[in-house]
Amino acid sequence: MENQERSDRVRVVYKLQQEQGWPPVEEEGLWAVALSDDVVRIDNIPWFVRDLAVNDLVGVVKDRSGILRPTEKLSWAGICTIRIIPYSENSRFSNLQEVLDLFTPLGVTGEGLGQLGMVALAVPPDADVAAVKQLLCQGFEAEWWDYEEACVGGSW
Repeated sequence: MENQERSDRVRVVYKLQQEQGWPPVEEEGLWAVALSDDVVRIDNIPWFVRDLAVNDLVGVVKDRSGILRPTEKLSWAGICTIRIIPYSENSRFSNLQEVLDLFTPLGVTGEGLGQLGMVALAVPPDADVAAVKQLLCQGFEAEWWDYEEACVGGSW
């Protein structure tokens, strides 16, 4: 099945480095599409793994328990991963969908993680990157949120 994408969805489990209790988990499982026995394409936005984005290709190996573990990132798909945590004391956003709605017109997709009050954005290369950066800075300066550039490239 070389060079043909299989529709097998699998979980790739990353071990995370915690600093001062963050992230609040020791591992993150990401959905991926198996391209071969040892290569997957990441299929969701990472919440905590750094330097990784949707559609990146990752080498994997099964550990002794049969869990797929990453060995290396093989290629970057050009999509940036940005994480936003709205300030809870600011009533500007009553729910995370309102944050996502600000970025959607700029060509950005994302999702909210309600239990942590957090938004993860996927910024494709054809999005209005300058406008995305401006909105991120505007929200930070207005004290709406803090954000992290978790996976960005030269065009960022």
